[in-house]
Amino acid sequence: MSGIAGTTQPGKEGLVSQMLNKISHRGGAISKIREVKNATIGIVCTEAQADTVVRLKEENAVVDHAESGHLALAKAKDDGVILKRDRLGVAPLYFGWDERNELYFASEVKALLDFCKEIEQVPPGHVFDGEHLKPYFELKKKKPLEISPGEIAEELKLRLISSVERRIEMGGIEGSWLSGGLDSSTMAALARPYVSKLHTFAAGFVDAPDVEHAREVANFIKSDHHEVVVSFKDLLDTLPDVIYHLESFDALLVRSSITNYLVAKRSSEYVDAVFSGEGGDELFAGYEYLRNVDQDDLADELIDITTRLHNTALQRVDRSASAHGTVAHVGFLDPDVVDYALRIPVKFKLRNDVEKWILRRAMDGELPKRVLNRKKSKFWEGAGVGELILEYANENISETEFAQERILPNGWMINTKEELMYYRVFREHFGELEDLSWMGRTKGAPKQ
Repeated sequence: MSGIAGTTQPGKEGLVSQMLNKISHRGGAISKIREVKNATIGIVCTEAQADTVVRLKEENAVVDHAESGHLALAKAKDDGVILKRDRLGVAPLYFGWDERNELYFASEVKALLDFCKEIEQVPPGHVFDGEHLKPYFELKKKKPLEISPGEIAEELKLRLISSVERRIEMGGIEGSWLSGGLDSSTMAALARPYVSKLHTFAAGFVDAPDVEHAREVANFIKSDHHEVVVSFKDLLDTLPDVIYHLESFDALLVRSSITNYLVAKRSSEYVDAVFSGEGGDELFAGYEYLRNVDQDDLADELIDITTRLHNTALQRVDRSASAHGTVAHVGFLDPDVVDYALRIPVKFKLRNDVEKWILRRAMDGELPKRVLNRKKSKFWEGAGVGELILEYANENISETEFAQERILPNGWMINTKEELMYYRVFREHFGELEDLSWMGRTKGAPKQ
């Protein structure tokens, strides 16, 4: 995805160039900066996103990453800039102030750290006018549909197909990350009929469940399939790069990002954009723990975990793709799909202890039965990573070290030795930051 950066100071082309260099991986092909009366604004992007440079040249010097409801925007105004982020936070956007109270903004935190002591994110569905954050969208419960599950499944499939179509060049060549789970398989299967060639990509240890199931889906939909077989040494060697791009030490987020980063690297060798299945579990009740949630509370819980996606799973997707100059399409989070999903009764999402029941019905016939009925596994579990990293951290960090280092300068408590191992790498990249309010942490993360 493209990257934007800037400040409410005119005549700062060199400074903004320095900021863009920190996030040059997000574009690489094109880098443009414009100075206007009250701001200096810049962008890095791929050739496929060159139309954003045209908007930068317009009177209000707009820079953005905008596609089918995914938006991070900065727009010059008479007395500064306006920042805006999409409804669910698919595209990242942060801001902060220097000691003279000048405003800076960027797509990634690393571009702001040299200038800002305190950094905030633009929350999903918000606009920032330089002084105030104002919501323009809130994810809310909707009145449930009163039609048959067959009709719901049919309409859901049509909306998913439309979402995919909006994100591809018809008859072209596209890519899809493919874990072999229901969500990523849905995206790949629905995209396949509309492209001349679909490259699919899976990563994991030899004989990992994800690799095996992804191979089965690829054969079924006749994609050009690529596998990244990794060793434990590969995971450890890649860890510093993953944490640098991810800008997080949250244990479950980092763990799931390692193989995602490796599969994103491979996919960048073949395509400029890929589909990813994020959002399916949150919209359609894909997590095992949701079986224990009272059905009267389930709709609220799904909304809660969907609103948390922006700085957890969506951050993983964005950073893994952007680290290699590619775009990740999250078709489940298309506004039309989300709006419809919120109207589907929860009894059709979790039915007879079968998670994502309505999505499985919608995709019946489009996927192999074994994959269609596959139970949810966490990304790192399916890839075969399992508890190996946790065990490695427990063996290499003593109880004394854990006790001494687990309280951070901002007062946060490190949950596990694994998280401490990640924090040490994070600290090497970014220092001991007193402000981490911009960083998300996984809900219900395990503790030591």
